[in-house]
Amino acid sequence: MTKFRPCIDLHDGKVKQIVGSSLSDSGTGLKTNFETDRSPAWFAELYKKDGITGGHVIMLGKGNETAAMQALAAYPGGMQVGGGINAENASQYIKAGASHVIVTSWIFPDGKLSLERLQSLVDSVGKNRLVLDLSCKRTGVDPQGNPLWNIATNRWQTLIDIQITKATLTDLAAYCDEFLIHAADVEGKQQGMDDDLIRFLAENSPIPVTYAGGAKSLEDLVHCNEISNGKIDLTIGSALDLFGGKGVKYDDCVKFNKA
Repeated sequence: MTKFRPCIDLHDGKVKQIVGSSLSDSGTGLKTNFETDRSPAWFAELYKKDGITGGHVIMLGKGNETAAMQALAAYPGGMQVGGGINAENASQYIKAGASHVIVTSWIFPDGKLSLERLQSLVDSVGKNRLVLDLSCKRTGVDPQGNPLWNIATNRWQTLIDIQITKATLTDLAAYCDEFLIHAADVEGKQQGMDDDLIRFLAENSPIPVTYAGGAKSLEDLVHCNEISNGKIDLTIGSALDLFGGKGVKYDDCVKFNKA
């Protein structure tokens, strides 16, 4: 059964919802859908009260470490954390209350997969505490007309020469507990999910997957459940009323999970 997974996206130490494809190192062109003065801990405490587990705290750039720690402390064992995680700092986030650490760019130095780095993470926190973020962008179609996706690192700015394939998912599943996959092309736009990607992940991932990107209504939770046969969990961000959205009520997502 598909579950709603909550999020707390942090940028410059504040809870925000942004258009993923607008992220850049310079900060120019950033499109922000929502920003609040409510603390990260406020959102974490809400998720804890409602028993919503498996959500993620994502640090988008530097200057978010304190804010992330506040959220983790408010809901010990209830949320995952990602953004700038490596083998040296991963354990400190687990100690701070994260159920899992989420890692992406650090295991792909210079656009290449480093099995040495990946194993060092496993050695640091354990396979059952590790989530790999394989967020991606569409890059074309194969000779049979099936869509292709390449992994996007560095806050989705850098497209690397590694595709989301059954082999990629199978190989990397040996090192982690779950995958988190943002469809960066539609992230934050509330214009619909990448159904092809959801179906592909449901058919080919040997471990649990949380998909994020483009969800705009409660019906998307139902739709995700249908097209993935209940195998893929769904994050809803910008469309959620918690984050200023008009498409989905947070309370309805809580009821969906409990049902």
